[in-house]
Amino acid sequence: MPAFASDLARLRPDEIAVRDPNQSFTWSQVGEILNRVANRVLAADLGERRRVAVFAENAAETAFSHLGCLLGSTSTVPVNFHLTAEEAAYILVDSDSRIVFVGPETLERGIEAARLARLQGLLIDIVGWDVSHQEVTDWSAWLEAGDPSDPSLEVVPRANLLYTSGTTGLPKGTELPPTMFAGGSTMAEHLEGMKINRFADYGTHLVVGPMYHTGPLNGMRLLVRGVPMVILAKFDAESTLATIQESKTESSVMVPTHFVRLLALPDEVKAKYDVSSMKLVAHTGASCPVDVKRAMIDWWGPIFTDAYGATEVGTTCSISSVEWLANPGSVGRAVPPFSVLVLNDDGDEVAANTEGRLFFKDATGRGVIYPNDAEKTKAANISPGVFTLGEIGYVNEAGYVYITDRFSDMVVSGGVNIYPAEAEQVLVQHPGLLDVACIGVPHNEMGEELKALAIPRDVKNPPDAKEVLAFCRERLSHFKCPRTIEFVDDLGRNTMGKINKRKLRAPYWEK
Repeated sequence: MPAFASDLARLRPDEIAVRDPNQSFTWSQVGEILNRVANRVLAADLGERRRVAVFAENAAETAFSHLGCLLGSTSTVPVNFHLTAEEAAYILVDSDSRIVFVGPETLERGIEAARLARLQGLLIDIVGWDVSHQEVTDWSAWLEAGDPSDPSLEVVPRANLLYTSGTTGLPKGTELPPTMFAGGSTMAEHLEGMKINRFADYGTHLVVGPMYHTGPLNGMRLLVRGVPMVILAKFDAESTLATIQESKTESSVMVPTHFVRLLALPDEVKAKYDVSSMKLVAHTGASCPVDVKRAMIDWWGPIFTDAYGATEVGTTCSISSVEWLANPGSVGRAVPPFSVLVLNDDGDEVAANTEGRLFFKDATGRGVIYPNDAEKTKAANISPGVFTLGEIGYVNEAGYVYITDRFSDMVVSGGVNIYPAEAEQVLVQHPGLLDVACIGVPHNEMGEELKALAIPRDVKNPPDAKEVLAFCRERLSHFKCPRTIEFVDDLGRNTMGKINKRKLRAPYWEK
């Protein structure tokens, strides 16, 4: 088994290394599983890119697929388990994945996605756990055929390829950036680099978010440092508190929506559980409302670190709870290799405390990269290594960044990035609609939600709102669809056909 697992199996033979709601594994068992996965993919013909997709809900097998494939010099592609078969098929083809791992919840969609991908010429196999289907290789049987001996440490480590929704409606693939990937020319160097992790100084790590996000995936990599992991299948506020108390977890990655749901529990429920074991919680996904973060600090203590950034680049700003209490509302100061720039509409840098468009400069010159799309890569960087996450804000004299608005169309709902273009392209096909624009509007729990503003073809007899929303949900993953629709007379398109979405959003945020 890998050296880290064999050492831990010897030193802590009875310790549970990985636990999910249905099963648990010791270090010895984890080591053997990872070896078998690594050797299976090392022996497989995975094409030049050596990629496989993981299209499954949170489970121990999800973590083993990612980490085992990494040890086998294979890039894993985490696929959002909410996607439709058609959406998943696009990612399978675009990433050139040669295996797709599925669980029982994604079985049927995974099979259909693979079928659609094969129609486009992709050679792909399906491996699944807790399933029985003639088109799917059983996970246990697949593992059994793997060599349990230690894989070579001279192989090349390959970063994850992650997909973010696109402004044009198609997802964009981006490799896990150097700020989040240990790199190295060999697996031996990579494993050594993986030891540098801010969570590594703490005990059991709690995974509450979906493992297609970069934050929860970090928990999987902590196994290399000998940090045990507890995986929740889905987030539930009270179950999270119960798990913290039972497993004495010490770290986690969450989003502000998790905090809102935890705080919404009745006081008597919150008082039932001991959360004093928690030592570090990083929160990502969206800026956290001041009252929510202050309430969490009052409850759990000053253990929170805000990691503001994006999948494409990693963390660009960070702030501890102590710093935040002195600078409430800030997302922190820029962290190396990034520096922050605030520019006006003419592209000139503005003075401290002056609102403008937020840009970041990557000292390495890398910036944002989309491996399969040179044009999108070029469009994402206004100059080499200088990019924006699409938000408006200011920087104070001490260098602390504050977010005040967004100039991109992106909506962040519950920590999930949603690009309105995807829903707009579906809704505009509805026979009862003439034009559509989707915007983000306030939502107490999710931060914001997607709302459709639509011009009906027949103003006097508009289509039924519920039917229009159902039309969208039948064709697109539900999380990408608007929750509400409002019929309007005009969207304010200019002579170039463009819409000022900041203007459309303003009335809802001013209420």
